[in-house]
Amino acid sequence: MSFKNSFLFVVIASVLLFASCEDKKKVSEANKETVKEQLKDSVIPTEASEENIETKKNTYPEITQKNVVEFLTQYGKDNPETKVLLSTRFGDMTFQLFEDTPLHRANFIYLVKQEYFNETFFHRVVPNFIIQGGNSDLRSTPKKRAAIGKDYLLPAELQSGRKHRYGTISGAKEYRENPDKQTAPFEFFIFIGPETQTSTGHLNGNYTIFGQVIQGMDVLEKIASVKRDEGDWPLENIYLKAKVLE
Repeated sequence: MSFKNSFLFVVIASVLLFASCEDKKKVSEANKETVKEQLKDSVIPTEASEENIETKKNTYPEITQKNVVEFLTQYGKDNPETKVLLSTRFGDMTFQLFEDTPLHRANFIYLVKQEYFNETFFHRVVPNFIIQGGNSDLRSTPKKRAAIGKDYLLPAELQSGRKHRYGTISGAKEYRENPDKQTAPFEFFIFIGPETQTSTGHLNGNYTIFGQVIQGMDVLEKIASVKRDEGDWPLENIYLKAKVLE
């Protein structure tokens, strides 16, 4: 074979080899993309990954101590619903809110519609006494509070003289310099204890009762039996999700 022919053969062989490598590279890259898509589709999101939690954009003005009564009075007129469904991994509960505590009812409905309670927890469980909800250790919770109004309190609504009994829903009370027994707006507790002077004596007349669990009492019992730490915080988070029924 002449030098010219030999050189031509080498050139042709090189071109074919390069083309073959390029085809393999394209096939390899295509396979990688396919694998990526398969992996992406197979990822199962966690129950409450903070990246998946979005704070609902609030189109209402911030609630303050100055406008709280005016705002909730008007909101209550525009949003008269009294039933809320609260969902947990243990099951669902239905809350009946009382119309004779109009500010507390309006506030709770407002928080539900603003999706505040979604991805908060039942963060305190005391068997034979209460389970308390509306807080969490997620960064999203203080962000939601700031968007709604982090500094307001609800005036006490104790005029009905209602007593704590199994399944009643009350507002958590702000303790610091609070002679008027105002309610901290973002947390609530459900009474699950016996109706004795020991368990209810310091609650009656001091905490506004604004609702009653009317369905899902078995869920209360399941939550009451969970394992918890020395601060009564459940060892496994009990996430909440709420929606207005009617």
